Amino acid sequence: MSIIVERKKLSLAERTYLPQIIGGLWITLKNLFRKKVTLSYPDQPPTLPAGYRGAPTLVKDSLGREKCVACQMCEFICPPKAIKITPNEITKDSEYAFIQKGPKTFEIDMLRCIFCGMCQYVCPERAIVLQNEFSLNFYDRQSAVRNKEDLYAAGKTLPDEVMKWQKIKEETQKKVSH
Repeated sequence: MSIIVERKKLSLAERTYLPQIIGGLWITLKNLFRKKVTLSYPDQPPTLPAGYRGAPTLVKDSLGREKCVACQMCEFICPPKAIKITPNEITKDSEYAFIQKGPKTFEIDMLRCIFCGMCQYVCPERAIVLQNEFSLNFYDRQSAVRNKEDLYAAGKTLPDEVMKWQKIKEETQKKVSH
């Protein structure tokens, strides 16, 4: 059994679509005199909110040394497994021989990274930091994998309040001299 639905008759104004046209023109007219919110992006970067988590980068200490000691905690904690580290032993004749190891290779696949910040929170040396970089452009998948040199170039140096390795070096030199 079918049901017949009666349609109401449209008025003359509704048949000519004048209320809808006038409503659309009214919205356009109101927005015409509002404050502009468009940014000229490359020339005028947007203001980022506090706590913004951008691209992860490696930083050096205030003396220009690598802070990463290849503990691989960031690699283990990374949910999408975007970080790959190959540790390298530091030679005994190096001035940094008191540091047991450093990264031979350090890669972050930016296409896999979810910018969660867990790598930053777990790093005992504060060697990996999420910068305010928000515009990541790549031409192919290979260029999306950032190696150690690219990460240090993006991160630069970060003032270090602790200077942990300097203190350990001084303590080991005192022990050797006694």
